[in-house]
Amino acid sequence: MDFPLSVLDLVPVPSGTPASAAMRSSIDLARTAERLGFERYWISEHHSMPAISSSAPEVLLARIAALTERIRVGSGGIMLPNHVPMRVAEIFHTLAGLYPDRVDLGLGRAPGSDARASRALRAASGEQFSELLNELWALSHGSLNRGHPYHGVTVMPDDVALPPIWILGSSGASAHSAGAAGMGYSFASHFSPVPAEPALRRYRDAFQPSAAFPTPHAILGVSVICAPTDEEAEHLAATVDLMWLRLRKGEFLPLPSPEEALAYDYSDMERNAILENRDRHIIGGPESVRQQIDALRADAQPDEIMIVSNIHDPSKRLRSYELVAEAMAS
Repeated sequence: MDFPLSVLDLVPVPSGTPASAAMRSSIDLARTAERLGFERYWISEHHSMPAISSSAPEVLLARIAALTERIRVGSGGIMLPNHVPMRVAEIFHTLAGLYPDRVDLGLGRAPGSDARASRALRAASGEQFSELLNELWALSHGSLNRGHPYHGVTVMPDDVALPPIWILGSSGASAHSAGAAGMGYSFASHFSPVPAEPALRRYRDAFQPSAAFPTPHAILGVSVICAPTDEEAEHLAATVDLMWLRLRKGEFLPLPSPEEALAYDYSDMERNAILENRDRHIIGGPESVRQQIDALRADAQPDEIMIVSNIHDPSKRLRSYELVAEAMAS
């Protein structure tokens, strides 16, 4: 591929499928992505959602890294307010030691869960994200001043560096801080209601070079459903229509099949909402998908496209990524 493509995996749980099977499907997808030449494979963090089995991304990415050889693996992302910075530093130092130059640390401020799950996680407020990030960085680099209560704490293994940090965003609010800190930036256009171009521009305008990022690197997250024909892709996309509607209503059910979605009795208001949401997805046959991705590239000017494909049938999800890779290579 002449332009970097990557995978964002939410580890979706199709209806009628055990959640553990969804994790095994993710391993198959990661191997496929490596074979196809995808740049990196990131796993999201969500909690208490029956539709998503990615509650411990660091565990799953360790397994995927062990079963692949080249593709970068990482978190897309670790929701930092859910965690103690010391533990995040230790986990990702360990991963970096096991898989040198292959690990990414994507960090987000959203809870990735509902209010009850956040309480069960003892999660901090998203407003504390910057404070938590600074603590994570200082612990990893041993740069806390002598008056700090954690001065002298050592993150082990101490002979490896923290992996490159990517800040995840969906509104542009964190773009400036990511650039000013010399970190990578990833914008989630697959669920963001705002356009990506202003956020990516803010990131580049603020960027200061760092050891991990000598130049800015912006990833654009995109939802793609690709099939051999436009008609089949439209059929598969019925899944994301009902999935999104349920999430909007606070219903965290497993990923519906196209047949389940097409049999759902939508109100006129729900149908209108679904049509609006379709603007956040790229849906079609290979040529149509290629044209839509090229249009996004021309508009937002990302350095990389990261694709999420929430398709009910795991084999058709694999096929979607294969078709996109083939289309973008032509």
